[in-house]
Order: sequence, then C-alpha cells, then structure tokens
Amino acid sequence: MSTKEKNLIQRVRHPFRARHVQLLARESVSPGFVRLTLGGPELHDFVSAGFDDHVKLILPQAGLEKPNLPTMVDGRPHVEAPRPVMRDYTPLCFDPAGQTLLMDFAIHGTGPAADWALGAPIGQWLGLAGPRGSMLLPADLQWHWLLGDETAVPAIERRLAELPAGTRAVVRVQLSDPADRRAWRSAADLDLQWVDSLAEAADALEIPQGAGFIWAAGENRAMAALRKQLLAKPGADPRRMRIASYWKQGEAGHHEEIGAGG
Repeated sequence: MSTKEKNLIQRVRHPFRARHVQLLARESVSPGFVRLTLGGPELHDFVSAGFDDHVKLILPQAGLEKPNLPTMVDGRPHVEAPRPVMRDYTPLCFDPAGQTLLMDFAIHGTGPAADWALGAPIGQWLGLAGPRGSMLLPADLQWHWLLGDETAVPAIERRLAELPAGTRAVVRVQLSDPADRRAWRSAADLDLQWVDSLAEAADALEIPQGAGFIWAAGENRAMAALRKQLLAKPGADPRRMRIASYWKQGEAGHHEEIGAGG
C-alpha cells in the first residue's frame, strides 16, 4: 500500500473463534495496572494483526469450571444462559511458540473485570473470543500520533514496539496517577509526554506535512470532543484518523468507534 494514498486503512476480518484459556501469571506493572499471562493449547490458531485489536474476555461463571463460550447463530455470536460477564481488552503480546498471551488491565475503579484481574486464582479458566477483525496501517508513515488515557496504554505500547526507524511517533497520554508512567522506547523517533489534560496537549500540536495517521482512544465524551478538536486543525483528514471510545463514564462494558478513516 502506498503511503501516498489518501485512504491508508486496510481492514481484515478474522473467522469467529472462541476459546478457553487459563490464567497463568499475574504481575503488578504499576499502581494502576496489572499484567496477566493467559495461555493454553486453544491459542494455537490465535491471530491478532492490528495494534488496537480487541478481544472479548469472558469471565468465569459461578459453579462452572469453564465459562460458557459464544457460538455463531444466524451469523451472530450467541451465549447460552446464564450469560457470562464479557469485556473488551487489547492483546498486548502473543507468543505463538509458548501459546501465551499478555494482557494489561487498567485498574480505574472497581468492577467485575478489574476485581477478577486483581484477585483471580492462578490456574482459573476463562474465555477469550476474537478478535473479529483488525485495522492495518503502514508502519512506515512519516508520522504517527498516538493519544489516549489509561485504557489506551496497551495499544500504544504495542504500536511503539512495531514502528520502524525513520518514522516519528508523537505520543500524549493522560494519566490519573504519575506513578503509572512507563519508560517506553521505540525504533521510531519518539516524542512522548505524559499530560494532565489530553485536550490541552492536543491543542498544542500542529498536524505535520506528509503521510501520517492520528489514533486516539479513551473515555467516550472526551474522545468525541477530541475528534472535533482534531478535525478543526489545518491539514486534518478524517480518512487518516481513528478515534475510539474504550469506555464511558457510568456505563459498563462500553466500546465504540467514534471516527475512523476508510
């Protein structure tokens, strides 16, 4: 794909797949993040092609060794009652040889997924479905903007690991706790700032010349406002932008795409 094309996004669909995995390890990354290692033989055909892919984490159900998994019925995923709790998360790193998957959980407040991530016994079974599709972007664009709050951290970390030398990555992350900052490195020329206000940080940025892409994720209302803010900038192109709502204040299990090129 030429980076001169106005539409840079390639979308790939994956066959639906739900699988059982086990919790193998837990690591406290920082005060607001816990990293879990999931694994098992059913991960043998796991595919995650995009840095901001999301999978459905299917939490264990009371009285069952393994949670009910969704199956396709009339072209849509269906789960037999009792329906388990399911939440969207970004796969951070998959090891096909070891059949293990790393996933980071931002612990902002309480909830079934956060409580499970912090307290589930090692060895417990859970479910994993997806990803259903991936957004693919050329890694050799001249510039990349990666913006977000705590929930965007796994996708940003994964993208920075993928970017090659010769590109520029502008990263702005709004954190509630400065102790959650990470010592990110990238082969790309990295301009990283941990900020108190993502809106103020974005306001100070100017869209560069050349082929690039803007990616952002975070709270629903904040991302809707950020998209309007970014689109008002000289040189903005909605076809070279993806803004996602990873959560919504006061609503559980929310995930929504606010704006994307393609």
